[in-house]
Amino acid sequence: MDLLPLFLLLGAVHQTYSAAVDRNLFTERACCRRQSHVIYIGRDISGSPVNVDVGVCKSHCGQSASFDTNLRASRFSSMLDYLRNKKMRRLEPSSSFSGAADLSCGLSSTCEPAGVRVDRVMLYEGLREVEIIQDCHCEARMIQCVRAPALKTYYSETPYETVIDAGKCVGVKGAPEGFSCAPTKFDSTLIETPNKVELIQTVAQCKLMEGCYRIPYVEYHYETTYSDDGVKKESLRRWQKVRGSHKWSLQEIDVGRCLGSCTAGSCCLLRSASHAGECLLRAEGRVNACVPQDYETHTFISQHGQIRTVLAITSCLCQS
Repeated sequence: MDLLPLFLLLGAVHQTYSAAVDRNLFTERACCRRQSHVIYIGRDISGSPVNVDVGVCKSHCGQSASFDTNLRASRFSSMLDYLRNKKMRRLEPSSSFSGAADLSCGLSSTCEPAGVRVDRVMLYEGLREVEIIQDCHCEARMIQCVRAPALKTYYSETPYETVIDAGKCVGVKGAPEGFSCAPTKFDSTLIETPNKVELIQTVAQCKLMEGCYRIPYVEYHYETTYSDDGVKKESLRRWQKVRGSHKWSLQEIDVGRCLGSCTAGSCCLLRSASHAGECLLRAEGRVNACVPQDYETHTFISQHGQIRTVLAITSCLCQS
């Protein structure tokens, strides 16, 4: 009979500990959330300014609203005193909430958008697409450059509402300076709209690339080759149609495109203490354009008998 109170005490302690763990896990999940972020995108056709809440994913939750409200009511006589004290607490580096906020998603995850809604806003300059974050979640940090799902909703709350996986490039943790995980291959998806159909570009493949890089971009051209000379073309022929003493060939040429950007005079002001290759604060300089550096020439005879020359990009660089 003397052991019964001990068992009851241990049971109560276990329930209290379990409840505390559950609350911590809930706080960890809840701290990756969407917060308001209003931007100005221009003026509408009436001349009125247009502001849109595009949202932002943040893991720095800090104190709860109820705690702040009680604190304000119990300790401060005016809103001015409350705001002044709140500003001072934010400037304190040894805040008891800063550590928990930094680790809300854990060291191996980041707070990222879980879904994006694409809205079309009619401005004075024309139609503009705005991506609005709908929800956020903790997303694992990748050690490799990979394509990850990225859900986008088009024509929300209409009979044409469509959700597609537009894809995105994620990683790489600890990538070399000047390199990033960037799209190198694209695909497309057709969606129904009030104006027939629309072609949406999606990310199909990602690679670790420099800031300015070349991607494939294919063009098709008809060329005329004469069957009597025995010359074999190196280019790809999709199909050919014989007509008299010559034939038509469909030639595939990868003319390439330059993507990305680079910044002149960019330097790192603050690096991570745990990862020397990670820059936490950067001073950006003047942005330069990513333009073709080298090219090769493709010359052939068109189906109308004219000499045609196509230039194909082989490399890209940043140039002011």
